[in-house]
Amino acid sequence: MHKLTRSAAAATAATLLLAACSSSDAGDPQTAAADGESGGSGDTLIVYTNSNADGRAEWLTEQAAEAGFDIEVVGQGGGDTTNKILAEAGNPVADVVFGLNHMYFSQLVEADTVEPYEPAWADEVDPDLADPSGEGNFWPLVQQGIVLAYNAEAYTPEEAPQDWTDLWNDERFHERYETVDGLGGATTQLIFAGILDRYQDPAGELGISEEGWEQIQGYFEHGNPSVPDTDLYLRMAEGEVDMGQMFTSGIPSREAEYGVDSEIMRPEIGIPFAVEQIAVVKGTDQAEDAQAFIDWFGSAETQAAWSAEFDSMPVNEGAIAEADPEIVEFHQGLVKQDIDWDFVAENIASWIEKVELEYVP
Repeated sequence: MHKLTRSAAAATAATLLLAACSSSDAGDPQTAAADGESGGSGDTLIVYTNSNADGRAEWLTEQAAEAGFDIEVVGQGGGDTTNKILAEAGNPVADVVFGLNHMYFSQLVEADTVEPYEPAWADEVDPDLADPSGEGNFWPLVQQGIVLAYNAEAYTPEEAPQDWTDLWNDERFHERYETVDGLGGATTQLIFAGILDRYQDPAGELGISEEGWEQIQGYFEHGNPSVPDTDLYLRMAEGEVDMGQMFTSGIPSREAEYGVDSEIMRPEIGIPFAVEQIAVVKGTDQAEDAQAFIDWFGSAETQAAWSAEFDSMPVNEGAIAEADPEIVEFHQGLVKQDIDWDFVAENIASWIEKVELEYVP
């Protein structure tokens, strides 16, 4: 996997944000925010997200403040964030939600908990990555590959597992891969979705064949349970495990922090891909401020800075042009798994409930 210099990335991020401030036009809410004037009413915007790890929440809060937005980031896993918004429907706490993928946003749209808005940068992103209804309920920010990362010192690409099912069906990998106990996160749910989608059976339990559920059973039976508050890469560095689930933008910083050179598994079927989206929460009493925040956060300048800081792959064309070429090349080389997302969205909550009740040790 590529390694990036964190100080250089931070410097690039700062430069890009300064450029954003200096190139703005007066009079626009987004522009006023970028120029250091208040981007909104001064009230705190509540931002729900599952993209708050590795310093993201702190960075966003600081940069938003410089742009004139007072925000409070509330971070949880993707499934937990979705459920929280659904539970608060009719009496919303959040003003903006971002980081969730299509699977979750389809549930929010179905429950009428987000409202359409066309950002100022809408024509800078591929509409095929946004709300498939064309109604503009949510818009894309970042693309993430959901992968199995493994210690390159433990396996060559030929020796490493070639698919998720190898982990529990090949004794060589038993107890050498990390399993999770909390299933509320988007990364975990996307991995299970990518596995179970292959075993569709209308006559099976929750639409899945018996063989499919045996795969999930095998995953937990032969894995090495995660350790609370202990990063996968620390466990790999200490030799406790050789591999585990990861989102692609989280890899470079962990390689640098823990001194682990890692590679990713590249299944022939492809990997689940998450396109992180952003939307206004329906019922917010700060709709204009929420829209102005989305205009700022999704802009090419801010997304380029976010990419430089967190090694993410943006979808904004202007941000892609400014992104590290290694990041762009890496993500463009990933094969996306063809997943029936409508089927997944309809069943994921029931699948996770079954897994938690029957398979999690």
